[in-house]
Amino acid sequence: MRMETYIRKSLRMKAHWVTEVVETEEGWVARVDRLGNRRLRCGHCRGETKVTRGRRPERRWRDLSIRDKAFWIVYPPFRVFCPRCGLRVERVPWARKWERVTQALAQAIALLAKKLSFKEVAEHFELDWKVVATVVKRVVQEGLKLRRVKTLHILGIDEVSRKKGHRYLTVVYDLERGRLLWVGLDRKQETLDEFFRWLGKRRIRSLQAVCLDMWAPYLASVQHHAPQATLVFDRFHIVQHLNRAIDEVRRAEVRKLAHQEEIDLKKTRFILLKNPWNLTPKENRRLSHLLKLNLPVVRAYYLKEEFQRFWDYLQEKRAQAHLKQWFWWATHSRLQPIIDFARLVKDHLPGLLAWTKLRISNGALEGMNNKIKLVSHRSFGFRKPDYFITAIYHCCADLPLPLPYFP
Repeated sequence: MRMETYIRKSLRMKAHWVTEVVETEEGWVARVDRLGNRRLRCGHCRGETKVTRGRRPERRWRDLSIRDKAFWIVYPPFRVFCPRCGLRVERVPWARKWERVTQALAQAIALLAKKLSFKEVAEHFELDWKVVATVVKRVVQEGLKLRRVKTLHILGIDEVSRKKGHRYLTVVYDLERGRLLWVGLDRKQETLDEFFRWLGKRRIRSLQAVCLDMWAPYLASVQHHAPQATLVFDRFHIVQHLNRAIDEVRRAEVRKLAHQEEIDLKKTRFILLKNPWNLTPKENRRLSHLLKLNLPVVRAYYLKEEFQRFWDYLQEKRAQAHLKQWFWWATHSRLQPIIDFARLVKDHLPGLLAWTKLRISNGALEGMNNKIKLVSHRSFGFRKPDYFITAIYHCCADLPLPLPYFP
């Protein structure tokens, strides 16, 4: 089989043919022309037409390399007259509209971009990184149209940092199926309102529970758009607030006892924050010695362990009675960080008690956040949030990859 015939068949040309293939300094160049008087396709509606109005200057499309040499397709496209769209530039079968890479190369770029950064993919194919970003953005847009969002019952909502200076993205997750649903810029109430507008009223009515942290803008948006859904506060964030309070007590005690050599609280942070069954033998001995001392941090540690018993309750009444007793102990502990945490728990008690019935958390979403951070770290950050959101969808949302289109 001649090389020209192979190229024509592999690119599925029907109205075009390869006139010659030449080797140049920059690689292989295949020159293409129209085959006879065959019908061409409109660049807008893809309708067929024979009426032409001259030609545009030569354009070049990059294809997959042949061994170690670049491969280019050169063709001056026709200006066609479409009965529906008027005067347009024809649509070529080997590339999509506005793209200067072939569909085969675009497919390879999209697959490799799931594992590497845009810059690394561009270096591999000897392209500009903006070409890679444009291809991935188009693949993501088509993938979002192709994917099927089934009936949603349980949502997880969280934020992920995108840049220094408290700049965040809002991430929404389908906890029932373990899929990333939506990513939005910032963590304001307007951001989540945009998600609910995208979701639509019919899908909102099917929501049964929403798991999130205690961020007020998120709460206001969920209560406004999905009042029937049960709010469940994420266990991870509750424990995070508690551990932060314990650490504040420890830090204050370290500053207070800085000049007393007989009491050493250095390197005890994670000993106090760990679960007892995760401690090493050495850490166990250190903790036993620490608990013999009559210090405020020991009192805070016992309050932390007592609060952790809440997660084992299966009946809401017993869990509420336990929290009521714990709240009295915490507010009389004379430890201000613990008192502040106890008031936080009291203000959000219904969402905390919902754990006893639903037993859902954003643990899967926290794992997805780590994957999102990996996408950011391997690219050393992104210039614009749009690129970051595109990369998140492409790598984490499990979108269907659009198949090449040959008119």
